[in-house]
Amino acid sequence: MSNQIERLINIVEERKEDLVSLLKRLIEYKTPAPPARNTKEAQQFIAEFLEEKGFSIDMWDVYPNDPNVVGVLKGKEPTLYNSLIINGHMDVAEVSEDEKWDVDPFVPIVKDDVIIGRGAADMKGGLAGALFAIQLLHEHGIRLPGDLILQSVIGEEVGEAGTLECCKKGYKADFAVVVDTSDLHIQGQGGVITGWITVKSDKTYHDATRRQMIHAGGKLFAASAIEKMTNIIHGLQDLERHWAVSKSYPGNPPGTNTINPAVIEGGRHAAFIADECRLWITVHYYPNETHEQIIKEIEEHILHVAHADPWLRENPPTFVWGGKSMIVDRGEIFPSLEVDPNHPGVKRLSQTHEHILSKEAIVDVSPTVTDGGWLGDAGIPTVIYGPGKLQHAHAVNEQLSIQELVEYTKVILAFIYEWCHSKKSELTVE
Repeated sequence: MSNQIERLINIVEERKEDLVSLLKRLIEYKTPAPPARNTKEAQQFIAEFLEEKGFSIDMWDVYPNDPNVVGVLKGKEPTLYNSLIINGHMDVAEVSEDEKWDVDPFVPIVKDDVIIGRGAADMKGGLAGALFAIQLLHEHGIRLPGDLILQSVIGEEVGEAGTLECCKKGYKADFAVVVDTSDLHIQGQGGVITGWITVKSDKTYHDATRRQMIHAGGKLFAASAIEKMTNIIHGLQDLERHWAVSKSYPGNPPGTNTINPAVIEGGRHAAFIADECRLWITVHYYPNETHEQIIKEIEEHILHVAHADPWLRENPPTFVWGGKSMIVDRGEIFPSLEVDPNHPGVKRLSQTHEHILSKEAIVDVSPTVTDGGWLGDAGIPTVIYGPGKLQHAHAVNEQLSIQELVEYTKVILAFIYEWCHSKKSELTVE
């Protein structure tokens, strides 16, 4: 590692208060999702911050008052040296009125060597560290040979894929780091998809006809959609248990691939037999699986379940999968992300982590999901690497260790420098 970057790493420690102040500034922007539509002021700050450091800025509304910001710092020799995307989301988890915080969630404080405030761990800490690294590179006149792209996106907390919109615009790099909560582990992830399963009758009946459809001799071929949905739920549970027995993935605890019956809606009112029932499910699947594969497995299994029931055979369930927003169309997709430990970017990040922190880098699988799957889906080798512990994300008195923030900032600073000073290899994406 060059003497130049070693000096900058030491400066991170010396300017710890400036780093903390930058994170406080980001937390003070109230960007919870839901309700969302509130990130414009914060994203304008990011855009101006990057523009001052020589980045060209692309800022556009994904939703009204919720813009993405992409800053591009062109390298001196971009055709020869590796390019890098640093990705993070500006939205934070919602704050309910009945949550008992010690302080206002958007008035950050430092206490017992941690920063407390909504978004400290998830994931304004990651953004602050990356921005501070960029600031130090700029202040010391360091020009990178490879391109550096910073993406500050919206909507991750509610399944609104701001990162997907960046991919659609054609932003690519040889490697990407999503600076989301990982406790400084280098991570891939499983995937998540939501779906709606609907059981519906093409006829409606008064509740007084129930005797005719459930007792001998009633001669009314009909059923309650709510009761028939229990067949579907039992079928999903059987499939979930089968997956737990038959599937596994290194780094994931057994049975991580789950099918959660999250919300059920149905019926008109008490004077009707329920003629429709809708079940909202959330499915977690492994890093080596796709949502298309998972959809196929679930639909095939549930249609077999339906075929075994006389009424469902004539009134089979229907399926609607995914969505663009949990608050707009009540659905989401987070693609899975596999990490290749032999990729030059992963190796370089691991080596940088180990050199600076004097401890072994841990390459594993996140128990949650991030926007990293969208970058991987676009063909960009990607990892999750950021400060903060998941037990603090979304929590009352959300917090981030200042020491971990400093350590992360040192690593991401050195990695930006090292990766963008390394020549393109055969394994990187052109």
